[in-house]
Amino acid sequence: MRTFADLDALIAAEGEELGSSDWLRIDQDRIDRFADATGDHQWIHVDREKAAGGPFGTTIAHGFLSLSLLAHFGPQVYTLEKAPTMGINYGLNKVRFLQPVKEGSRVRDTVRLTGTRTTDKGVVLTMEHTVEIEGEERPALIAEALVLIVP
Repeated sequence: MRTFADLDALIAAEGEELGSSDWLRIDQDRIDRFADATGDHQWIHVDREKAAGGPFGTTIAHGFLSLSLLAHFGPQVYTLEKAPTMGINYGLNKVRFLQPVKEGSRVRDTVRLTGTRTTDKGVVLTMEHTVEIEGEERPALIAEALVLIVP
């Protein structure tokens, strides 16, 4: 966990890796609950028996499940001692799903602050997220996410 005194200190870290989250195991219960929440019950996610004979040998997490975990990982990577009014998910510039996350795998997020821009609404931070899969060379995904910090 990297702690910044305030928003100005975080802005000064532009171009730096902010750190990595803890590892998180992706179990079938999490995958099933995501399927229920989104209505995406494709067999590669929820049918263990059929998935065992499929291309991955087991069920896999939805790509959007892996992406949604950025909200879980972010607070583990950095914090501000003097917190602003709020931080808002402002969108994504680019997302690439590079490798499926097999059920039972552990993932973590490494975050780099790649850009800052002041607007009339606040400060937009551009964060590059790399969600790694433990023991794998290629990450599950790389995403360029935007956070609007409202002071």
